[in-house]
Amino acid sequence: MDAASIQRIAQRSALNISRGFVKDQEHPHEHDHTEPPGDLELKVKALESLLVEKGLVVPAALDVLIETYEHKVGPRNGAQVVAKAWAQPEFKEWLLEDGTAAIASLGYTGRQGEHIQVVENTPMVHNLVVCTLCSCYPWPVLGLPPVWYKSAPYRSRAVSDPRGVLDEFGTILDDHVQIRVWDSTSEMRYLVLPQQPSETQGWPEETLAGLVTRNAMIGVEKIPPPKAQGAP
Repeated sequence: MDAASIQRIAQRSALNISRGFVKDQEHPHEHDHTEPPGDLELKVKALESLLVEKGLVVPAALDVLIETYEHKVGPRNGAQVVAKAWAQPEFKEWLLEDGTAAIASLGYTGRQGEHIQVVENTPMVHNLVVCTLCSCYPWPVLGLPPVWYKSAPYRSRAVSDPRGVLDEFGTILDDHVQIRVWDSTSEMRYLVLPQQPSETQGWPEETLAGLVTRNAMIGVEKIPPPKAQGAP
C-alpha cells in the first residue's frame, strides 16, 4: 500500500470518528461527552483504526501497551520524584517551591508537563487533584490518565463531595483533616507529594520509590505502612 492510500484511509477514519462523535452528541443521555476530540486525538484514533484494519496491530496488544504506560512507566517517574523528596530535604524544598524546575532536573519534561505545582500532604491537610473541564494531567510524571480520572462523575464529585470520593477509594480521613481540591488546567497541573510512612525513614530512594503509587500522587489514596504492602 502506498503512502497516498494510507493517508486517504486515515482521513476517512478520522472523518468517521468525528461523525460518530456528532451522532453521540445528539443523544447525550446515552453517552457522557463534554467536548469534541481534538485534531491530535482524531489522528491517533484514525491511525489506530488503520493499523487494526490492516492487521498490523492486535487490539489486545494496544490494551497491554496502554496499561503499561498508564500504570508502570509513567507513574514510576513520579515515584522517583516523590522518593527523592522524601530522602533529600533540600530537593523537597525546591520541589514545593518550583515543581516544574525540580522535576525537570530529573529529566521529566515535555508535553503536558510544562507547568507542574507539587502540593504536600500533611497530618492536617490532604490534597486531591482533579480536572473539572477535561483531563489535564502531568503526563511526564504520571503517564496516561486513568479512565476514572477523565469521567464526569469523578470530575464533578471530587469538587462537590471530595470526602465521599476518597471513601470510595478506601481512603478514610479523620474529621479534623482538611481536604484541598486542586483543579488542573492547561496552564497548571498538580502532583501530590504523599506523606512518607514513618517506618521508612532512612530507606534508600530506590526502595522508597517502590512504595509510591499513581493514585497516591493524584491524592485518592494514601501510602500504606510498608508491612501492609509486603515490604520488609
